[in-house]
Amino acid sequence: MELAYIPSPSRGVIHLGPIPLRGYAFCIIIGVFVAVWLGNKRWIARGGRSGTVADIAVWAVPFGLVGGRLYHVITDYELYFSEGRDWVDAFKIWEGGLGIWGAIALGALGAWIGCRRRGIPMPAYADAVAPGIALAQAIGRWGNWFNQELYGRETDVPWALKITSSTDGRVPGTYHPTFLYESLWCIGVAVLVIWADRRFKLGHGRAFALYVASYCVGRFWVEYMRVDDAHHILGLRLNNWTALIVFLLAVAYIVISAKKRPGREAVVEPGAGASGGETEGDADAGADSDSAAEAKDEDAKGEAEEDVEEEVKEDVKDEAGSGTKKT
Repeated sequence: MELAYIPSPSRGVIHLGPIPLRGYAFCIIIGVFVAVWLGNKRWIARGGRSGTVADIAVWAVPFGLVGGRLYHVITDYELYFSEGRDWVDAFKIWEGGLGIWGAIALGALGAWIGCRRRGIPMPAYADAVAPGIALAQAIGRWGNWFNQELYGRETDVPWALKITSSTDGRVPGTYHPTFLYESLWCIGVAVLVIWADRRFKLGHGRAFALYVASYCVGRFWVEYMRVDDAHHILGLRLNNWTALIVFLLAVAYIVISAKKRPGREAVVEPGAGASGGETEGDADAGADSDSAAEAKDEDAKGEAEEDVEEEVKEDVKDEAGSGTKKT
């Protein structure tokens, strides 16, 4: 007897006249906006200009979407190129199917192009946007809920996901909501990176590497629970191997980077302070120091004038004393 479960939406698209509004696409768009918003706040706090994160995101987001789709299509090519399938479906991104590994890889290439055009160090930019990317993933995972896809094994736990669709080989029933597990894990990753960055002043790409490593840990066990078709190597799903390899690379980067380039970048965006990139607190501090400098100059002038007056008085006394003796 089912006492409680998470219901799946009856459909993942609502038509506003001739325009289809798809839940999957909305989740991706909202995630991008959250990532840019948080990344912008962190970039300004690091000394960068407001709007720079969005400018670079114009390069990173399209590259990321293409990379995510390419990874999915390549690793699940039988869904689009096997007998009875229509290869045109490979371009229907709104129906779901984005591989985070390809999205991060090609998205990083787009961000590198944007950073290079602005003269900005790529590692510093990656550190600023890392928690936002984790939150974007947390939001984007709800797109799988709208599409009734990527769920785990059958279960009767109170938070089980109820699948009602029978298309593409689905079997209606209650399953582990792996989309929810990964979403909650990504929120935890964002909190971890923000805390570690404040506590240890991570720089030179180490905050981003921490995001990658911690995400891989969660992705490994979530992937292990999924029951959708996937390629297996030595008994493990392909994405498990990818998560393991990427985790090791991220940890190695953190260790090597900390030894070679300790600390954090002093300047993340050339000329940002001179063009209004400073915060209100910085401006107030600057104004206070200017006032203090002016006051110091005034005191110095006053002391100099007093010294001159004293010297004149001494000269007058000496002259007066000399004249008396001659008389």
